[in-house]
Amino acid sequence: MLDLNRLKALHAVAVYGSVGAAADALMVTPSAVSQQLAKLERETGATLLERNGRGVRLTDAAGLLADHAGRILALVETAEADFEALRGEVVGRLSIAAFPTAARGLLPGALLRLRERHPDLRIQLHEREPERQVREVTRGELDLAVIQDWMNRPMAIPDGLSRVTLFDDVADVILPAGHPLAERPEIELSELAGERWISGSPGTVCHDWLVYTLRAAEVEPDITCMADEYPTQLALVAAGQGCAIIPRLGRVSFPEGVRAVAVRPRPIRRIYVVWRADAARRPAIRAAVDALKAVSAGFQARYASGGTYSPDGPDGTYPPDGPDGALAPERAAGEVPPPRHAAGTPARESVFPAATSR
Repeated sequence: MLDLNRLKALHAVAVYGSVGAAADALMVTPSAVSQQLAKLERETGATLLERNGRGVRLTDAAGLLADHAGRILALVETAEADFEALRGEVVGRLSIAAFPTAARGLLPGALLRLRERHPDLRIQLHEREPERQVREVTRGELDLAVIQDWMNRPMAIPDGLSRVTLFDDVADVILPAGHPLAERPEIELSELAGERWISGSPGTVCHDWLVYTLRAAEVEPDITCMADEYPTQLALVAAGQGCAIIPRLGRVSFPEGVRAVAVRPRPIRRIYVVWRADAARRPAIRAAVDALKAVSAGFQARYASGGTYSPDGPDGTYPPDGPDGALAPERAAGEVPPPRHAAGTPARESVFPAATSR
């Protein structure tokens, strides 16, 4: 009988292209992967790896077996999900990833909520860029991911993944307090031609989006400072090093000497959670999505109707959400509209299938 762990090692090499990369994905040593493959070769009586320069490649026999391994592992995951659904208990392990501002602004409250309600659920949190998260959820390395994309530059979501929108995060232009436009209620991006800009590192989603957005407004970006953390960007704006576009979720607090100004067209990034559709029956997935929605509602409630920035304090900060993600009064009263797509239609929510019953 073929050993499942050995098939998993072979499948990982097929997916990631090398023994080292497969070991990283499986969180084991390359030696452990090589040992599993050697045992699988003896078990099958077939050569599975051949030297290819400094690396290795799969033989035809290994490719055939890896294809079957992928289907077997998918069936195992489906069986585990069905069994958890049958028991109806939120237990086991759940791996979640989030991009940095969501990991800081959403996940602590969601994880606290899950720990209080489901103490037998073990959660592992990772901080990842959105593109990597999508790949890892698709491959089964992550169970759940909180990702973002900008409405003027959406991200493609592969088939086989389900998603639920958490909320739409509005971004504003952040200017030094002494800037000539700092006291305006709203400005056009084109009015910022010739300004120096502060951005994330090249190759990151935020950097590429800023360059794309400014050029779409016929503003050639003069990026003089690069910092990946929004608090650092805010500090650089306060120091007069340029201006930045920062989403509201990324503004934990405002340093003195900066102003947030609404901009037209309004930059909006959609924040949503994704998971594999065939794992949707897991009660742990449902519980995690519910926790993220509850905590996200607290942030969404702090946007006045129409999406205008309405801070609760003079320094532009949001008060912390309660651990239970309780809704603000205006949200509970239904005065704040739900997240909407750029075209103005309500965001389509993924629907969980009915729980398995026997």
